[in-house]
Amino acid sequence: MNIPDDFDPLLQTRRQFLGRAAMGAGSLALASLLNPQAQASTGTAGSGILTPHFAPRVKRVIHLCMAGGPSHLETFDHKPELARLDGQPMPESFTEGQPIAQLQGAKLHCFAPQHPFQRHGESQQEISSILPHISGIADDICIIRSMHTEQINHDPAHTFMNTGSAISGRPSMGAWTLYGLGSESSDLPGYVVLVSEGGGQSQPIATRQWHSGFLPSHYQGVQFQSMGNPVHYIGAPPGYTLDRQRDVIDTVQQLDGIHNELADNEEIATRISQYELAFTMQTSVPDLMDLSDEPQHILDMYGTPGADGTYASNCLLARRLAERGVRFIQLYHRGWDHHSEVKVGTERTAKHVDRATAALVTDLKQRGMLDETLIIWGGEFGRTPMAQGDGRDHHIKGFSMWLAGGGIRGGMTYGNTDELGYHAVENTVHVHDLHATMLHLLGIDHLRLTHRFQGRDYRLTDVHGKVVHSILA
Repeated sequence: MNIPDDFDPLLQTRRQFLGRAAMGAGSLALASLLNPQAQASTGTAGSGILTPHFAPRVKRVIHLCMAGGPSHLETFDHKPELARLDGQPMPESFTEGQPIAQLQGAKLHCFAPQHPFQRHGESQQEISSILPHISGIADDICIIRSMHTEQINHDPAHTFMNTGSAISGRPSMGAWTLYGLGSESSDLPGYVVLVSEGGGQSQPIATRQWHSGFLPSHYQGVQFQSMGNPVHYIGAPPGYTLDRQRDVIDTVQQLDGIHNELADNEEIATRISQYELAFTMQTSVPDLMDLSDEPQHILDMYGTPGADGTYASNCLLARRLAERGVRFIQLYHRGWDHHSEVKVGTERTAKHVDRATAALVTDLKQRGMLDETLIIWGGEFGRTPMAQGDGRDHHIKGFSMWLAGGGIRGGMTYGNTDELGYHAVENTVHVHDLHATMLHLLGIDHLRLTHRFQGRDYRLTDVHGKVVHSILA
């Protein structure tokens, strides 16, 4: 930082000193945006640009969030005993004293899995017939059948899955990742969110699920629209040239610098970097969304004609975002909430996501990118083994997710629920453990990635979490 001619250390007030220090922080923020690799080598703690704690296995995360709670019993957890007991009273030994959502106080009956399972690949993993394309990548994925979580209703369960806390306002896992490692992209946000829906009841998704919480706001996710302009006001008004806009940006940066001399506010540094990022996005985003360079066989593999707002289109965009250095990519598909008609509903929703999910894994693999990407597939919880009419209620004691990519042992089924699919009983994996393992693969020790807020050091895994080493290659 240049020292102004009128600087006299004996005459500086505390506010003036902090203001000038903030100017330096703003300059660093702008410099890191314009040359992220140079800044990454410095390992500046607390700046969001850290040297990894150990050698990372992956560079990025793609979280395929199946919003609504897909039933593990119709997807990845085969339960012949539940089928045998179909229609019989659910044994109280499973349910007594356990949290239940809408079935609380009702007579509970066993409800058989509604789709057959087959074994697939050399690994012989058991996967439901409604997921034929994901079945085709069975040897690339690690199915975790022993997940459990703490929140039984959708919104707090999404909050817990994203932030590790049921308290709204905590940073999301994407924000923590960006805070820890920064972004490899100089012209796109480091954390991008895409949303699609179809196949079933679409639970609302709140923007706080990808918020930065108490971290500086430039670590929050940026939602891209799947159709039309992905970002509002991305185009310049008619007759307004980029050169003229460059002049406006420079003027705003100078005004922010003057403001920094009077105020100690980290959000000013955010404003400086985000104005610059918004300017560069005016050219990078249209290029991202222009799929004319994608060959027809790739479009056919994903099952999309282009940027049509579907989950398939979003999966293709996820690959393009990954190619451009985006650190954390989150795809929500709203449509897995099947309180009724779980048989036809799960099959219908699966058709929206099955093909494109497998295509994303295959596409990354054939481009040599899967080894540097972690893919997480799953919802906020599972569904009950008990019937809710012809559907299933929310369930938090045992459900399934799967992981693929760098550092993950493909072709592996890890953990188990009991014979009825109620409790996770073998090699149980909590959401905190999932977060710890994700950060570990990124080269981050989850115990050491902290941020001090209101007198306390916080982290994504709170005071919990262990790395699930058994699923790592």
